[in-house]
Amino acid sequence: MTGAKEPLMHIVKRDGVSLGRAMLVRLVALVFALLVCAAIIFGLTGMNPLNVYAGIWDGAVGTNRRMWVTFRDAAILLCVGFAVLPAFRMRFWNVGAEGQVLVGAMASAAIMIYGKNLPSWALYALCPVAGVAAGLIWGVIPAFFKARWNTNETLFTLMLNYIAMQLVSFAIVFWENPRGSNHVGLINSQGKEGWLPSIGTNSYLLPILIVLALMVGLYVYMQFSKQGYEIAVVGESENTAHYAGINVSRVIIRTMAISGGIGGLAGYLLATGVGHTISTGLAGGRGFTAIVVAWLGKLNPFAMLLVAFFLVFMEKGAIQIATQFSLNENASDILTGVILFFILGCEFFINYRIELRQHAREEVKA
Repeated sequence: MTGAKEPLMHIVKRDGVSLGRAMLVRLVALVFALLVCAAIIFGLTGMNPLNVYAGIWDGAVGTNRRMWVTFRDAAILLCVGFAVLPAFRMRFWNVGAEGQVLVGAMASAAIMIYGKNLPSWALYALCPVAGVAAGLIWGVIPAFFKARWNTNETLFTLMLNYIAMQLVSFAIVFWENPRGSNHVGLINSQGKEGWLPSIGTNSYLLPILIVLALMVGLYVYMQFSKQGYEIAVVGESENTAHYAGINVSRVIIRTMAISGGIGGLAGYLLATGVGHTISTGLAGGRGFTAIVVAWLGKLNPFAMLLVAFFLVFMEKGAIQIATQFSLNENASDILTGVILFFILGCEFFINYRIELRQHAREEVKA
């Protein structure tokens, strides 16, 4: 009886790669990605790729206002990414950030509408509390069912997204302006009651500072706190967590409360600091894009910052090249996809290596 034939090559996990070497691999991957993008641009349009790259840069940060809008929108996307980070670290697949953002925005909008006669300090305090509380509740609901009856969290959180959209649609019926328009418009546009305040003349800076503070706080919480350690243990193995005396159900509910609350905070920032209105499309798909941000950032808040900025940078650049070069906005999506493909691919070569079988190695040496 003959043994199984050894494959020509097999994949072996690397023991460890230095940070410098890993960054070099990523840099090389980015260079190759830009070269492939340049070939695609020239092959499809005949344009100078450098001009298209310049157009993307101009659309994202070409003017002072564009730069601040890009920074602010990247901060909002990053905040939504933080909403899935604790849950993902626990291996709880929260795909309901979109709904958590929507209910947070709806609660904040309700405070702005019905509490516009309150003192400014009360309105500024109640809006974020309402937004965070609504998102928290929306996160606890699937966590409770998961902890109590081991339901499928992916389907549960996904379905809650659609329920949140219907709740927002229902609320808009009462807030139509004018009646019959099915559109709220700017909330409190005259006195701007409840709007996120500006810092000096800069209306973009405060949301950015809030998210940056959240980034530092979340990193410290996940890396150095007892609760962050419990999240990591539950994510590795629930059996190990039980053996270590950790109340797994409590950790699941608490962690999803944090995730949902952060999603509600993002909704508050969108309703009071960005759109100043409420609609079913307010989240703009950020809840799903945030999943990409979290995974490409390897669940590291600081790495997620770079990913969020890159995605928003390319999105803003798409608008510019669409108008400047009469290209479809999907052209930038193609370029983004190519770059992400190379970045994801390089992660494979950072973590693994391909080895030839023994005979093949001898033949190569010969």
